Amino acid sequence: MITLFVTLTVYNCGYNEDVIEDLDVNREFSPVALTARVRNQTTVELNWTTDDHVDHYIVEFSADDPNFNTIFKSQNVSTEELPVQIRLEGETVYTIRVKAVSGRGLQDSKWTLTEATTLTEQIMLAPEAGDIEALQATLRWEAGLNVTHFILQPGDIRYDISSEEKINGVATITGLTAETDYSATLYNNEKIRGTSTFTTGIDIGDNTLVTPEDDLFLMIENAVPGDILLLEQGDYTSQIGTITLDKSITIQGLRTDFKPQLKVSFSIVTGASDVNLIDLDLTGDTATELTDVVRYTKDGNYNSLLVSGCIIHDYDRSFIAGNVTDAIVQSITVENCIVTNILTSGGDFIDFRNSDVFNVSVRTSTFNNCAPGRDFFRLDDAGTSTQKGLVCNVLLESCTLYACSNTNDRIMYVRFQTNEISAKNNLFAETSAYYSNQSRTDATPEFDNNNYFNAPSFYDVAQTIYDSTTFYTTLDPGFVNAASGDFTVTNQTLLDNQVGDPRWRQ
Repeated sequence: MITLFVTLTVYNCGYNEDVIEDLDVNREFSPVALTARVRNQTTVELNWTTDDHVDHYIVEFSADDPNFNTIFKSQNVSTEELPVQIRLEGETVYTIRVKAVSGRGLQDSKWTLTEATTLTEQIMLAPEAGDIEALQATLRWEAGLNVTHFILQPGDIRYDISSEEKINGVATITGLTAETDYSATLYNNEKIRGTSTFTTGIDIGDNTLVTPEDDLFLMIENAVPGDILLLEQGDYTSQIGTITLDKSITIQGLRTDFKPQLKVSFSIVTGASDVNLIDLDLTGDTATELTDVVRYTKDGNYNSLLVSGCIIHDYDRSFIAGNVTDAIVQSITVENCIVTNILTSGGDFIDFRNSDVFNVSVRTSTFNNCAPGRDFFRLDDAGTSTQKGLVCNVLLESCTLYACSNTNDRIMYVRFQTNEISAKNNLFAETSAYYSNQSRTDATPEFDNNNYFNAPSFYDVAQTIYDSTTFYTTLDPGFVNAASGDFTVTNQTLLDNQVGDPRWRQ
């Protein structure tokens, strides 16, 4: 009743006051929607809503002092500079204030405040090819900055930096242990200025060194179970053929940064329980029937296959496959690889039909134009293990997939009777592929933090299996040059969310 009375009174009496179009103020309005985000350890990115009446803004920083008794840094910022990135010192709580300076003669605005905590400073630079060896490592940082020493772990190794090394920003630390994960902390007296982690290479030691002048096929044939063959850098592609592996063996490039070039395929047969292919550059050749990278071709119980740090390209059929009854593989791991142009002519990409595999882990790798007309994972239920209550586990994590299965094909064509699937932190781009249309595929896969750019079928509710979470994005990664195989990501959100193969997020 009261509301009705007031409404009728206002309506009947009318409202004759002029509408206020300009506010009579003597100072500019304070910046609104101020945000501060730490990027690259010690750089703070600031942004706020701008006003056309403002000439510029003043930004002030106070270090570990919320009362601004001491101003650590002051900077003028124009509207055109936003969002602005300002480099600060590490491991510090900064109180930040911003005010507007008028362009129409009014007083400065009041301050708007926010806060940001920087991380440990990072002036270390990425290593260059050949910097990390078996028994020594060359470490780099921004030249000319004040630094005093490194501490390396394990071993609590101290390395004092000379004046010349400080000027050049380069130091080589010797006396390290092969195949060891090291962390290096760079100091200026007591203050940390950067950190780096690296893994030293393999030492020849009692292992077998192979050079391009050696008969690679013969040396593998003569190896005994458990041998590690270390291939010196160089071109081995004149030795073409399928290498049959009938024993547990490791075939590894001696130098991670200079991978030996091979034109071979691998046939795994009974006896090769554990096979490791590491730091190799592998290419196929249809003319010599090198159509698969790795194929299980005999029955038997196999423990593991590791493909790590390899560059693989131009094979006509499958990446890893098995189509032999009673070939039973416990685990396959693919990590830190770049795989290009596996054309799946007459097969699928990772293809197990009559053979069985129980654990497939594909991580931190890039796949470019792989399975252009077929499925990415094909794990069938025709083998002898599928009806025995066992589980087939499939993990696809932190990978970049570009134009893969780009003919309305499946990424997860998994029909092993019991299967569990996880797809996390992957970047899919430029493909019509989808996860699966199979009722026997895991009905509730674990999806988390994937990005689908020009790849809408992955989250299409019309599909049998799709990403139904709220944790995926569809952002343009801004690849530097996808046509030439450079998938460096420039989209800051994807960088922040750590999506895709880590090598492209440096």
